[in-house]
Amino acid sequence: MRLQELTRPLTDSLAAASVLVRRGMLDPLRPDHTLRTARDASRYGPFTTVLRAAARRWPERTAVIDDRGGLTFAELDSRSDALARGLAAGGHGAGTVLGVLCRDHRGMLLAMAAAGKLGARVVLLNTGFGGRQLAEVAVRERIAALLLDAEFLPLLAAAPDAIARILTRSDGAEPGVLTVDGLVAAHAPEPLPTPARAGGLVILTSGTTGTPKGAPREKVSPLQSAQFLDRIPLPKDSAMVMAAPLFHGTGLSQLGLGWALGNTVVLRPGRFDPRWTVAAVAEHRAASLVVVPTMLQRIVDLPAAELAAHDTSALRVIFAAGSSVSPDLSRRTAELFGEVLYNLYASTEVAVAAVATPEDMRLAPGTVGRPPVGCRVALYDERRARITEPGVVGTIFVSSGLSFAGYTDGRTKETVDGLLSSGDVGHFDAEGRLFVDGRDDDMIISGGENVFPLEVENLLVERADIAEAAVVGVPDADFGQRLRAFVVPVEGASVDVREIKDYVRAGLARHKVPREVIVLDELPRNATGKLLRRALREYGADTAG
Repeated sequence: MRLQELTRPLTDSLAAASVLVRRGMLDPLRPDHTLRTARDASRYGPFTTVLRAAARRWPERTAVIDDRGGLTFAELDSRSDALARGLAAGGHGAGTVLGVLCRDHRGMLLAMAAAGKLGARVVLLNTGFGGRQLAEVAVRERIAALLLDAEFLPLLAAAPDAIARILTRSDGAEPGVLTVDGLVAAHAPEPLPTPARAGGLVILTSGTTGTPKGAPREKVSPLQSAQFLDRIPLPKDSAMVMAAPLFHGTGLSQLGLGWALGNTVVLRPGRFDPRWTVAAVAEHRAASLVVVPTMLQRIVDLPAAELAAHDTSALRVIFAAGSSVSPDLSRRTAELFGEVLYNLYASTEVAVAAVATPEDMRLAPGTVGRPPVGCRVALYDERRARITEPGVVGTIFVSSGLSFAGYTDGRTKETVDGLLSSGDVGHFDAEGRLFVDGRDDDMIISGGENVFPLEVENLLVERADIAEAAVVGVPDADFGQRLRAFVVPVEGASVDVREIKDYVRAGLARHKVPREVIVLDELPRNATGKLLRRALREYGADTAG
């Protein structure tokens, strides 16, 4: 093994510590605080650790604002102590697996913090689940109790009766039903004994190809926050509007970072609403906004007069993650909000891979940027030989301190040279910026030519009459596969299918022109905004043009 590989953990740790000192998260004059945080992380996990640290530093500062008002860090901390006692009284403790299925509100935060204080394992469940998916995941992950919003109770018909139900919101609760509010009110807000080790956190994959897989998050070093802060100047001591769902890694990671920097996080306990989001940014003078790209698309698609009615000038960072940001979306965001958009390339399995800054996206539209401190990205060909030449497409492999060790069902992803496959293919430009060309399994082979849908989709959404676009491959007797495009027109626009084909033909090679174009009112997406390509592949072609 080369000396560089042997010393990499030390050099990465020193570089990460330097970032955290520069950003104000580590005080070199108070090493006792750093040691206490590191000890807490190993026993409580990252979520509860950051809440406890914030409660010590800023007890009276508002931690969260939802539809019920605000709670300070001290109030969240003490109420989660009471909830932990209530859960312990019900037989839930270290080693228990708790499922959390809720919208973004204080009940979810209390549930997660209390679980950390018990040493319980938390499984974050997707609010877009169907009943069958929920039952399968609950059995596979051995969930003993579900903390959930009342709106999801109908999904439990197929779940084992032995799983305890605790409502995270008391709205409409029947007498005798356990609720988070009831447990908090009935128990003393005093800490339980410190668990011997952190219970752990499981984030689920999107499940776009079947039952979602569980990806454990067992690594809890506070230094890993530097991967986000190295290239993203997340503001301190301000308001953060959280549009991305907290059950997803994007929302959860940024809430934790926001708290670590002393921010107040503003939550909406319902489905995403672009109008509410823009109004909340203005009302709270938010310096940061956390979204997935489809949310950002819906924001920039709002009428110009409506956007102009809200003062969003306090925004310093729009943090987007979860899928690629098209060149058109990055350009329109800059025109409306200034150069504040930062795009994180990451996945449930590999965690952080690369970050694109506003400058990156201005100079190289479509890029996902460069790896931050502590991360490595490399490309490999089909024989798993390393690719070093610019412009050559290969499978993306990533190493970061947060990469998972395998799914909860025992499966894992391919590893080469200590790096984990992201499942995407991409290329580097001459300056070392990474571009994602598409999912490895989304590649379309038509007439012997390889086509990645993203290139065609990016071209389509540059049109003034198209709001969203998706391209899939469908079986073809002559070519093996043919391209089928789905487009969503902007409000009030009508599109000409033949003219769209001619437009693609003028911009790309002939084999990249869709044989069919289907107009939809909206594209099928899951709760995190991820495109459901399988649903599009199964879509009937009777309306195709």
